[in-house]
Amino acid sequence: MRTYDITLTITPDMIVWPGDPKVSIQRTSNMDSGDNANVSQISMSCHTGTHVDAPHHFLNNGKTVEDLSLDQLVGRAYVLYLPEVSQITATVLRYAEIPPRTRRLLFKTRNSELWKNGQHEFKSDFVALSVDAAEWLVDRNVRLVGIDYLSIAPYNLGTPVHTILLDAGVVVIEGLDLSKVSPGRYTLHCLPLKLGGADGAPTRCVLVGV
Repeated sequence: MRTYDITLTITPDMIVWPGDPKVSIQRTSNMDSGDNANVSQISMSCHTGTHVDAPHHFLNNGKTVEDLSLDQLVGRAYVLYLPEVSQITATVLRYAEIPPRTRRLLFKTRNSELWKNGQHEFKSDFVALSVDAAEWLVDRNVRLVGIDYLSIAPYNLGTPVHTILLDAGVVVIEGLDLSKVSPGRYTLHCLPLKLGGADGAPTRCVLVGV
């Protein structure tokens, strides 16, 4: 049984969503300067790197991070490999070999090559879900979706795709690094920081082979 860390490392030079603050990690106490311990301060968006979107991200009265169900965030998941598509549509999903009763679905696309190649520049043409794909997933009772770039939705189509998923109670994980993961079944462990009242939170995600 093998465990895969599918979390991006948070660093000051990592890719962030356009308009979001860059990551800042500053040493506030330093043993080299005579302090008793090393202590650092971090500043960043709640949607930095590998993170979970809470419904409140696009639904003003929606649940915030601390109220997300751990039963959705932990459990059996399927990694679907779609290397050739430029957008994940309902038609793509209809003909994909998704096991019956899949409730957690992670999309591995050509986006993963960006992490594999150490990309440090934001790409707006990343692979994401179309509106009809989001509706297809909701209709089939998928309860969690994850994608290997910083948004589940296309660059200029964020609101409708997010709203469809989050309004249906689907947990959204963005910024996954699936570059070293083969398609198939795993057990997902996704534990976002328990930030009170937050619309999203960085998370540590791992997959365990089954």
